[in-house]
Amino acid sequence: MERLDVTILGKEYPLACEPAEKEALLNAANMVDRAMQRIRASGKIAGNERIAVMAALQLAGELLQAKSPDARLAVGDYKRKIEDMHRMVDAALGSQEKLF
Repeated sequence: MERLDVTILGKEYPLACEPAEKEALLNAANMVDRAMQRIRASGKIAGNERIAVMAALQLAGELLQAKSPDARLAVGDYKRKIEDMHRMVDAALGSQEKLF
């Protein structure tokens, strides 16, 4: 295990993680810090505990939205569009070959 210090909303937190997980943990801490900074800057919510809860709810909502069946449909839509473009390119190249 490796010791890692992260700063969230101006407060330092010592954490432990496997070396392979260090970058992901740093990215997660930065994401949480940015979410909490935005909430605090809005001025609508006071108190670090409330800010932390609101940030957790926002991030959890984003995660659930990304994992929802609708998100998979969106990826499927892009895949289908890419496949359609491939067919169009193949058809265009096939008609060009007939000209030569």
